[in-house]
Amino acid sequence: MCFAGNMEEEKAVVGGGCFWCVEAVYESLPGIKSVQSGYAAGLAPNPTYKEVCSGLSGHAEVVEITFDPSVIEYDEILELFWDAHDPTTLNRQGADAGTQYRSIIIAQDASQREAAEKSKKVAMSRFKDPVVTEIIEGEIFYPAEDYHQDFALQNPTHPYVRAVIAPKLSKIREKK
Repeated sequence: MCFAGNMEEEKAVVGGGCFWCVEAVYESLPGIKSVQSGYAAGLAPNPTYKEVCSGLSGHAEVVEITFDPSVIEYDEILELFWDAHDPTTLNRQGADAGTQYRSIIIAQDASQREAAEKSKKVAMSRFKDPVVTEIIEGEIFYPAEDYHQDFALQNPTHPYVRAVIAPKLSKIREKK
């Protein structure tokens, strides 16, 4: 945990398909200070989008969520994670296929890893097929290129935003 002024902040790193989608899911929630798209859990340091898309870097598209735990708890971030994607599909979400789109939780410490494992066990009862989400700890997060940041907010009429992200956000809102 780090302190910025009087506000306590924590970080969570998750991936569930295209980082544009995951970023959009978390951006507007109370207590979320920032969401940054990036890469983690691969081999090469400072990967580029092209390298990640090739599948050779081993990285997943993820988001780093900075949040105020007095407003939103890590467990709530995990609960939304299970609702925001299909954790039963290996290396794919919808039409996005490849290891970079795998379902992954990157715990920032042992406490987050324990919470993620517990959350996964609870989530498994909600799905007919086995949950394939990878849970690891302590991987380095590499920010994605600037044009990937806040993609849905910056490009509301982009075909991917309209066809994939907007319906996903509507579905999540309906569940609440």
